[in-house]
Amino acid sequence: MKIALGQFAVHPTWEDNARLCQDLIRRAAAAGADLLVLPEGILARDIADPDLVRRAAQPLDGPFLSQLLDASRALDLTVIMTVHTPADGGRVWNTQVALRRGEIIAQYRKLHLYDAFSMQESVNVVPGSDVPPLVPVAGMQVGMMTCYDLRFPELARRLALDGADVLVVPSAWVKGPLKEAHWAVLSTARALENTCYVAAVGECGPRNIGASMVVDPLGVVIAQAGEQATLLFADLDPDRIRHAREVLPVLKNRRFARPELA
Repeated sequence: MKIALGQFAVHPTWEDNARLCQDLIRRAAAAGADLLVLPEGILARDIADPDLVRRAAQPLDGPFLSQLLDASRALDLTVIMTVHTPADGGRVWNTQVALRRGEIIAQYRKLHLYDAFSMQESVNVVPGSDVPPLVPVAGMQVGMMTCYDLRFPELARRLALDGADVLVVPSAWVKGPLKEAHWAVLSTARALENTCYVAAVGECGPRNIGASMVVDPLGVVIAQAGEQATLLFADLDPDRIRHAREVLPVLKNRRFARPELA
């Protein structure tokens, strides 16, 4: 599988972000990618106005996703991202979606909300209540995680036991002391402890670190971005997963049961 990671800074207006995403879709498809992963919350963001996520939220059939669905309609490319969608009580869901050939083929509402390091995502966002699905792409199974989920090994392990070969993690990882180290360590740990690929895609810009990366099943970083907007590519090899699971059979050797959602 050829994967593309589209790293960019999210604008306050959905129209600008739609144009950016359409361009990334075209470029990824032209380069022969099977999967394009975009950051978290790409519909609209303003670091001076955290409540914008509520006001700017759109349903899955709203104009933002409709434009991206149109852009994907003639393509075999699968596109994964998260957007904020309206929920009851004036709050929103942080919804990860997978698009292919003009259709939404999978969705996942973020389970773990970022109520940490002085942030309170739950002020505006309702947590999901379902384990993410797997998305088949180019003969591999892709598990869906979102940003803060990366800090919870149970979810990655559950997806690996469900059959995931690749874990995608659209994110908006906030800058701060040691935060880039956390990002790198956690992405590597989730890959190595589950002997699968991890594609962690970060928003860049004034608040978030960027630093998108692909880590292979033995913990080797095979592609990595800096802090600027970029489109990054990597090749994911099923034989590398098979080799990792032969020499490091942690999934077979585990003593704990398959994690279940509380």
